[in-house]
Amino acid sequence: MITVTENGTYVELHGHRADANTPPIILIHGLGLNKGMWEHQIKPLTAYNQVICYDLYGHGASPPPPEKPSLRMFSQQLADIMEALNIASASVMGFSLGGMITRRFAMDYPDKVASIGILHSPHKRSKAAHDHIQSRVYQAQKDGPDATVEDALIRWFTDDFREAMPATLDLIRSWVKANDKAIYPAIYQVLVDGVDELIAPQPPISCPALVMTGDEDFGNNPDMSAAIAAEIPQSECVIVNGLRHMAMMEAPERFNTMLISFLKKHHY
Repeated sequence: MITVTENGTYVELHGHRADANTPPIILIHGLGLNKGMWEHQIKPLTAYNQVICYDLYGHGASPPPPEKPSLRMFSQQLADIMEALNIASASVMGFSLGGMITRRFAMDYPDKVASIGILHSPHKRSKAAHDHIQSRVYQAQKDGPDATVEDALIRWFTDDFREAMPATLDLIRSWVKANDKAIYPAIYQVLVDGVDELIAPQPPISCPALVMTGDEDFGNNPDMSAAIAAEIPQSECVIVNGLRHMAMMEAPERFNTMLISFLKKHHY
């Protein structure tokens, strides 16, 4: 089912709400993408509860950001969605920028999170890594999202997958290139700057957390995931071998196994 909230957010609901004691599952996509990136996760997860995915402000069918983009703005967007859908608490799983939003949301609204998934998401960067990602923001400001997409595909998928699955790469290209040049760089800047407010989170994140990345996801590397997990008492850190950034699309069965194992351990 598709719904549009009062703030214009485009939301899809899959499956049916289970009993009041089990939280629905909310999926948050990454920068430049849209809710379609979760196509391989929706069916397996609906076996456990309702799955909700939506387009962030400035992405897909949702409207532009209502203010200067920030993690708090995106956190408020999620709170508004949950209020509109009458959801008191959820298991919130976020990818990359979505994982940053998930952490911000768990800090802003601790009573609304039953558990979280921080998936392929960044943490404190070295100066060289910071400067490198900042240069991509400047490139996007100058030439639009088209200028960054080819390098992104190399970071996101293994060489073998890119060779074998050109249709998937074309789909991702179309998503990234559809972003508004006037909006995309400002949201990209949140990916750069937002990590600083997530280090040693205050208030602390107290819910169960799955922290996961691929061992070849060099921009969101295993050391980052270990550092995130070290700051969340009820966390587990999972490193998936042989995969880069978009593991959920490249190897969905392996990715889903990790998600479902975590959810079953804590909720189902």
